[in-house]
Amino acid sequence: MSRVILFAFTAMLNPTLLAATTVMLLLPSPKKLMLGYLLGALLTSITLGLVIVFSLQDSGAVDSAKRSVNPAVDLALGALLLIVAFVLSRGSLGRKRPKKEKGPPRWQRALGKGSPRLTFAVGVALTLPGASYLASLTAISKLDYSNTATVLLVLMVNVIMLALIEIPLIGFYAAPEWTPVAVERAKNWFSLHAQTIAVAGAAGIGSLLILRGVIELLSN
Repeated sequence: MSRVILFAFTAMLNPTLLAATTVMLLLPSPKKLMLGYLLGALLTSITLGLVIVFSLQDSGAVDSAKRSVNPAVDLALGALLLIVAFVLSRGSLGRKRPKKEKGPPRWQRALGKGSPRLTFAVGVALTLPGASYLASLTAISKLDYSNTATVLLVLMVNVIMLALIEIPLIGFYAAPEWTPVAVERAKNWFSLHAQTIAVAGAAGIGSLLILRGVIELLSN
């Protein structure tokens, strides 16, 4: 279960979702636009998630590979995250050559038209399973829970994964006057501390995965 939650939170750190939410917050009627995007995203991610999980369970390969693969996956992912943390802490990513400015991608131009129908379509198109979501689904398939519990876990992962759009959307309905100010403050704070958060998160998660992998290897 811990792996499911861990990968759900890493899946939440989605730059595309953050960019889409930011664009919609700056447009008229952001509530309708974000609701359309969220419905489209949920349609894609839940449908594909359930298909993937039940396909993995039916494949029969999960149980046989569970003990041998888990430690290696933990160690590999942990090492990669520590490397990412080291690179970010050295600031090497900030010394890239400046690129020529390009226009916004098509999905941003579609969002800019301010149509809930278009945001629904963009949400469907952009919410294809990423690496963290697939890892979370794989972890769910290994739990061997009942069908009902499996479906509820997939729904829980999706709620966590799409929190970047769910939280401001809930805020707009619950506190329409306070939410825009809070969102702007949060954006400013994250822009100032983004590198520190990324380094600490990658180092912390990477260390925990390596520790888990070592424990599992020693226990086998």
